[in-house]
Amino acid sequence: MQRTLLTTTVLGLLALTACRKENDTPVNNDYTSAVDNSLSEALFNDLLKQADQAAEEGGVRGMMDACIDTIIIDTTAMPHTLWIDFGPVNCTGQDGRTRRGSILVTFTGPYRATGTVITITPQDYYVNDHHVQGSKTVTNLGPDGDGHTHFAIAVNGTVTAPDNAWTSTHTADRVRTWVQGEGTLTPWDDVFLITGNGSGTNRHGLPYTLTITEALRVEVGCWYVVSGKLEITPQGLATRYVDFGTGSCDGTVTVTVNGFTFTFG
Repeated sequence: MQRTLLTTTVLGLLALTACRKENDTPVNNDYTSAVDNSLSEALFNDLLKQADQAAEEGGVRGMMDACIDTIIIDTTAMPHTLWIDFGPVNCTGQDGRTRRGSILVTFTGPYRATGTVITITPQDYYVNDHHVQGSKTVTNLGPDGDGHTHFAIAVNGTVTAPDNAWTSTHTADRVRTWVQGEGTLTPWDDVFLITGNGSGTNRHGLPYTLTITEALRVEVGCWYVVSGKLEITPQGLATRYVDFGTGSCDGTVTVTVNGFTFTFG
């Protein structure tokens, strides 16, 4: 899921060299689908992170980012709206990533209230010059059996390369469980576990399906997924097994396909 955009460029090159064995016989070891899915996951997780940092109970939490030109909230209409505007020119944020454009957030009630529905829609929005389009909907399902607030997550979006050379699609149907930091007002100690599945089309137009087999751990203070496992199956090809490690915020990911294992980070 969450990885640096620079790393994805390197991986794209590695994916090309991974397609050949002796005598240049093609083998289906390409892991472009894993690369493109991870990039999409990171970008759409970041959308939710931006909204999370702006939402608290029925009001607004300071964004703590000098790159944001304006924040406008309207609670007179239903659903309420929150507009986060980064301006028309790239600005490097606290996390080292450039953003421009804006994010529209609509919400039906307080963030922590059971039943609240939050819809996040990027508006001419770019992260490191990748164009992020589509929507992400978050529904507060209330406490689970362990007392942790959990959310239904639905994503339907696309990511377009900075040079417009390719576009990938991304859909997700997930459950996001708030396991740490719920009792504090700061967002930086928040930790979530993500389960569920998804699908998409990689930059070459190849469809794939995805299943999370071990809950992905997302920490608001880290750009990367820090642990968990998932399986990606491109249409007509062998399953790719993706492992995000054991908890370190280092961006290390391994992909295993057809007995070959690639480690990057």
